[in-house]
Amino acid sequence: MALEKKKFTKYDLDNKKPKSETISLKLNPEERELLNKCKIILEQPKDGTALKTLAWFGAKVIQEEKTQYLLATLFKNKKNNERLGIVDFD
Repeated sequence: MALEKKKFTKYDLDNKKPKSETISLKLNPEERELLNKCKIILEQPKDGTALKTLAWFGAKVIQEEKTQYLLATLFKNKKNNERLGIVDFD
């Protein structure tokens, strides 16, 4: 009896977790310019490595207690403003 396989689903024949995944993304001109500036600051010429480094930096920052407090305050203020009918700032 053959196993039914779903399209676009990874299957591991050895029941091991995949070693890595590939993610592709498109950058608009502004995002590309920002990435190029960050690559210079990071002293990293490779796009993928620079993006990984930036992702790690972002993950570390967003998980800090101070950052979580700031985000919670901003979201609370926005929710209160919507409830009171206050127009958002642009």
